[in-house]
Amino acid sequence: MQLSLKRFSFQAMGSPCEIQIYSESRISAKKTTQILSSEISRLERKYSRFVPQSFLSEINYSAGNSLGIKIDQETRTLFDHALSYFEQSDGMFDITSGILNSVWDFRSGIVPTDSQISELLPLIGFSKLQWRGARLYVPANMSIDFASIIKEYAADAVARLARKIGVQHGLINLGGVFAIIGQQPEEQSWPVGVADPKNPQVLIAKININKGGVASSGDYERCFMHNGKRYSHVLNPKTGWPSAGLRAVSVAASLCTKAGSVATIAMLKEESDGLNWLEESGLSYVAMNQNEEVIRNGWQAATVVAAND
Repeated sequence: MQLSLKRFSFQAMGSPCEIQIYSESRISAKKTTQILSSEISRLERKYSRFVPQSFLSEINYSAGNSLGIKIDQETRTLFDHALSYFEQSDGMFDITSGILNSVWDFRSGIVPTDSQISELLPLIGFSKLQWRGARLYVPANMSIDFASIIKEYAADAVARLARKIGVQHGLINLGGVFAIIGQQPEEQSWPVGVADPKNPQVLIAKININKGGVASSGDYERCFMHNGKRYSHVLNPKTGWPSAGLRAVSVAASLCTKAGSVATIAMLKEESDGLNWLEESGLSYVAMNQNEEVIRNGWQAATVVAAND
């Protein structure tokens, strides 16, 4: 039988997701997809801050406990990744800054007061976490949020699992985070496009990739206007206020976790610093600045209409 592309769509991690696999039969591809989607569900149950029984919730419940909490190797891998990019970004990439969302409500569009933000800043700082062997000690009232990592980590993990169970040609799409599982048949690349933030049906750039993954960060999905000023949901952990740099960034890298963290840091920096950061990373990227101009490095221009599916 000849290989053909099978697509399976589902919801996970608060996003529309899709797994594409080349297989001889849809039945076989569906079984494989069920295994992969189960892994995504496992990671969501383990690391969602919205699930009271998640391990992430257990970590946050332990804040202030003198006994700390024992961290397994998988979770330690996430912390090690976060520490690496916390250091590379001079503290801008910080998984302890999620507490700022308690005063920033992007649905209501209400701007918090200076005092509200000032009260939270002492509760932010990755360097305040302490380790003794495998035990983590989170200071009282602090919390961890893996939102900036977990979708990318899941895409990488599922791609590894797919290869392990024999998938040779496939693509994972977790809400716009793309992980490659080998080239398409006959050594064809996978085309990945970036949508225009103002018109999601139009692509502003595309790239053909053979391995690794693509991740994006943008302020266009969650933002609001107040007194003529635009407020982004990308919050600076040092000031507590929204960043005012690049509007959107997409990065291609060897891993989705790397691509996502580089993109997030570029968004957190001032516009010129963000572009310098992207250039210095040596990775292919596309970015949109505050004037809605598109800057590309390693990506092609694209004006085609995006597919609805």
